[in-house]
Amino acid sequence: MKKGNVWALLPIGVFVVLYLSLGIVFEYVIKISMGFYSVPIVVIFLVALLVACLQNRSLSFDKKIEIMGRGIGDKNVITMLLIFLLAGIFVGVVGRSSAESVAYFVLSIVPPRFAVCVIFLVSCFVSTAMGTSVGTITLLTPIAVAIASTSGFSLPLCVGTVVGGAMFGDNLSFVSDTTIAACGGQGCPMRDKFRTNFAIVLPAAIFTLLLILMLSLRAEIRPIVTKDYELIRILPYLLILIFGIVGVNVFITLMVGIVAGGVIMLSTGAIDFVGLIKGMGSGASGMFETAMVALLVSALCALIREAGGFQSLLNGIRRVFRGKRAGQLGIGILVGLMDVATANNTVAIVMANPIASEMAKDYGISPRKTASILDTFSCIFQGILPYGAQMLVALSTVGTMGYALSAFSVIAHLFYPMALLLSSLVFMFFVPEKTKV
Repeated sequence: MKKGNVWALLPIGVFVVLYLSLGIVFEYVIKISMGFYSVPIVVIFLVALLVACLQNRSLSFDKKIEIMGRGIGDKNVITMLLIFLLAGIFVGVVGRSSAESVAYFVLSIVPPRFAVCVIFLVSCFVSTAMGTSVGTITLLTPIAVAIASTSGFSLPLCVGTVVGGAMFGDNLSFVSDTTIAACGGQGCPMRDKFRTNFAIVLPAAIFTLLLILMLSLRAEIRPIVTKDYELIRILPYLLILIFGIVGVNVFITLMVGIVAGGVIMLSTGAIDFVGLIKGMGSGASGMFETAMVALLVSALCALIREAGGFQSLLNGIRRVFRGKRAGQLGIGILVGLMDVATANNTVAIVMANPIASEMAKDYGISPRKTASILDTFSCIFQGILPYGAQMLVALSTVGTMGYALSAFSVIAHLFYPMALLLSSLVFMFFVPEKTKV
């Protein structure tokens, strides 16, 4: 083993301590709504970067700037940033009304007894098409509450079903920032990662659907009220999904989605030209923090790697996790712990990427498998965090509709993340990876 320097990992420790401390104070002491997401994460990363710059005094500050520049200028980082911006513009153009159309259309043609099964499938589809679990939860939680209040289904079951389905797409979507971050960081084509992931998520989704169906057949239900919808607005999402699966270049795919979305939104009168341009700007702006975090983490990780921090971490992991399968579990636990610390699965992936890349080389794990593990385990942990954005948005939405719900009652009904963990472990330890995808 090469010699590492455990003290070079201090900047990550500083980040974790500052982020968790401020998040706990904001959320539970000052009681700010979504307190963890009020923490200025860019500022915290800047502090961590300053600590990294103060270390390794054998290098001049100019040399450290050069090292950070090389880290930021990596091809995968630039690709990731451009895809972030295009994905943001796409969501800004299309909006969320089309996803609501899908939900109410399906609910209008399905018997009420299967409403929770339907909301799970719709949540899976919408999150895969939109690429955002938080957006899906914001959109579909009011529908889930309406289903619970008018049908007699359990409110925690309906809300937990939406959250679980939202994590399905967060993990799988071509326009999800977690997919972009995982594939970009590992230099893996999105199509390869999608195919590797799909084999893992499908059994988990089927198991979840069967479990929800069993609970639905035992419930006493009433008719459900639906609203008007316009199905033509789902076309841009379908184009993104089809082009991505076929393997069309991701930049072309996103640009086609943006153009198609703009034409449809203008032609249906859903928005005017000025509103369309503003939507594009706001969509891109919504990705700025994520893009800035990616840049800062790339610079920070370059310094940590230069100082021997990652080598130290890899040496420790080698002592605990021996063999290829154990190495895969080590990558999963690594990104999971990062997610617990940051409560943000995209940030967790960005932070874990360089370490996971070194581990993958060491254990002989393919880039597509590494990207799949990073995305899957980050979504598993993020989906069940009581202080994660997904849970906080769901609970706050339920609260605005006049209902009270605890995070732990919802966690008990998060069947999909739990099934995904089981499926991931089965594929990790008992199903050999194919040499070709």
